[in-house]
Amino acid sequence: MDITSRTVFIAGATSGIGLELARRFRAAGSTVIVGGRRTGLLARLAGEGLATVEIDVADAGSVTRARDEVLRTHPGVDTVITMAGTGAPEDLWDPGHFGTSETIIEVNVLGTIRVIDAFTPHLLARGGGAIVTVSSGIGFLPFPLMPTYGASKAAVHAYTEALRAQLAGTGVEVAELVPPAVATAIGGGNPHALALDAYGAEVMNLLAQDPTPREILVQRVLMHRWAERDGTYDELVAQRSQALSTLPGRAARAGSRP
Repeated sequence: MDITSRTVFIAGATSGIGLELARRFRAAGSTVIVGGRRTGLLARLAGEGLATVEIDVADAGSVTRARDEVLRTHPGVDTVITMAGTGAPEDLWDPGHFGTSETIIEVNVLGTIRVIDAFTPHLLARGGGAIVTVSSGIGFLPFPLMPTYGASKAAVHAYTEALRAQLAGTGVEVAELVPPAVATAIGGGNPHALALDAYGAEVMNLLAQDPTPREILVQRVLMHRWAERDGTYDELVAQRSQALSTLPGRAARAGSRP
């Protein structure tokens, strides 16, 4: 991917990895449109000189309006990155977690599909471009504390594979960004999280390869991506399950079982 001359729309780029990549694409010479829900942050980014558009990927009407605005102001859009995402711990002993599950699936899975559906006809009509989806190392190596988040990212991976197959031969390439824990709002509580700037630099180097990798795998995520192949899956899931002890009341309830 020539990162120096793209016109890139990033849905979900007002903070974290999305904003890091937006700034790096712009610094490389590309035109960037930042999409997000938080109008205050959008206004601040507009002050930095970034083009912005309001979008809520959980709202089909908002996605359509954002698409129309982006293509009106930047008809040459050739790269779409589906960055919007959310995640949270869940206690599966408590049925009250279901609302959290619904929100995660709505944003991470259905939101991804909405954005792809909105822009695919445009990319097909122009005869080329790129779609970059965002899964997670957790989609390949579960983190039991965040079950629906992991499930949503596994779904994004599977959907991306199907999308790539269906768009083969159209000139529209499909890449999947697979982050490890990165020091953002979602992953920042992890003491082993990768620094955001280090992650951004490694991602841009990978995206610039020719051909563009199908999966954008930084070094830190390789242990997640290939755990089953390497025979470390069960051991790593057991290690990651230790975080379940942080759930409120989990130790007390476990001790009360007969």
